[in-house]
Amino acid sequence: MRRKDREIDRKEALEIVDQCRYAVLSMATVSGEPYAVPLSTVRIGNNLYFHCAITGKKLDILTENPNVCVVCVGDTKQVNTKFTVEYESAIIFGQAERITYSEEKTEVLRHLCERHSPGNMSHFEEAVSQSLHRTDIWKISIDEITGKRRKLMKNPE
Repeated sequence: MRRKDREIDRKEALEIVDQCRYAVLSMATVSGEPYAVPLSTVRIGNNLYFHCAITGKKLDILTENPNVCVVCVGDTKQVNTKFTVEYESAIIFGQAERITYSEEKTEVLRHLCERHSPGNMSHFEEAVSQSLHRTDIWKISIDEITGKRRKLMKNPE
């Protein structure tokens, strides 16, 4: 990392991953064509999970090249009195792997829904029973994570 003064430790980077509203998954075809897509994610231990349809370009790419980079952006704030922005972000490098066992898929979906739709959990079992057969779950092992933050000092008064 070029700006070591803005680097944050692994624990803080994982907190950004856990709190970001969405993440951006970046990947490349075996011929080098880039592709990126926003995702709803949840972290469980040293793995990041997402759900998706069972077919599509993203899945085609992940099947042929599971190496991925995921960007998570936390809080940002425009600073109107300076030419800068306050921000925090985390970048994950890892390997994507499709989850195939129904029990594991259901457990990950439960965590995803608890994170992103906690007020609707009373309908979880019904929703899963209707959609599990058409839902893919992918796990990204967190092989490397870096974090960065820029916060301005408050002006002393």
